[in-house]
Amino acid sequence: MTTNELSGTDHVIGLVGGLGVGAAIHYYRELAAAHDDGRQPMKLVMAHASIARVAAYAAAGDRQGLADYLAGFLARLKLAGATIGVVPAVTPHLCIDELKAIPPIPVCDITAVVRDHLRERKLSRVALFGTRFVVESNFYGRLDGVEVVRPHDSEIDFIHTAYSELAKTGVVSDDDRRQFTALANTLRTRDGVEAVLLAGTDLALMFNASNTLFPHVDCARVHVEAILAVA
Repeated sequence: MTTNELSGTDHVIGLVGGLGVGAAIHYYRELAAAHDDGRQPMKLVMAHASIARVAAYAAAGDRQGLADYLAGFLARLKLAGATIGVVPAVTPHLCIDELKAIPPIPVCDITAVVRDHLRERKLSRVALFGTRFVVESNFYGRLDGVEVVRPHDSEIDFIHTAYSELAKTGVVSDDDRRQFTALANTLRTRDGVEAVLLAGTDLALMFNASNTLFPHVDCARVHVEAILAVA
């Protein structure tokens, strides 16, 4: 659902963690800080999913199986009082259409909020950093009206491998940061990309507003702001 469809209710956030752990920690930290700044108590419950199970569903292209798996966690979160579901990772949104058809609670869709953000910024030519599933699908074909430039095959191999290791370990490599930055600049000069979408939540461990030396969109930040707008 969109932020407008979710507005008007005092929501309890249901966070599906474990996709990976660093991503859930990032969302929890950002949501908590925003509530503290606004002097508002945060209402949040969390369940822990398996990043390995999600990766297996994604690799097999099993959208319905992935949706059913995530819906099970959303059902548990509903029993714990959640009224809005959050999947704090981009790859699981592979099944967002299937998930929206069966969820026990509404889900704040990162693909929709990022698409709307790009329109607001009038960005028309972008590239993606994230898992292979995200990059090769042009973010699941959901960025309507935006041209998505796909990196070369060898560049996608690097992006996927480096990102997957970051998501698994939570350890930031300075060498990977330099290579991601160099690739972003290559995409700008070689392919005319206006901005790079950091379309993997764990990239927030590597890049922030002070050390990101290329035009970018932090998809996790856009998602968090949308969640805060309704929660």
